[in-house]
Amino acid sequence: MLDGIVAVLHLLVSLSLIFLILLHAGKGGGMGDMFGGGMSSGNVGGSTVVERNLDRLTVVLAVLFAVTTFTLTWLLAS
Repeated sequence: MLDGIVAVLHLLVSLSLIFLILLHAGKGGGMGDMFGGGMSSGNVGGSTVVERNLDRLTVVLAVLFAVTTFTLTWLLAS
């Protein structure tokens, strides 16, 4: 029963992590830069509050992903 709950949590965390990683702009601005989305030069070199919160949330989900991975390994090994 517990391994099923952790497996569902692991699935939700992994899908959320994929979504958050795809939201990051990257060094070159991503696909939006290719189509003219990166024309605003008001924030050159700095990071906004949204970007910092996105980074923090991504790190928290990555740690939670690692915890659920090790928990599933431990539950399924015994």
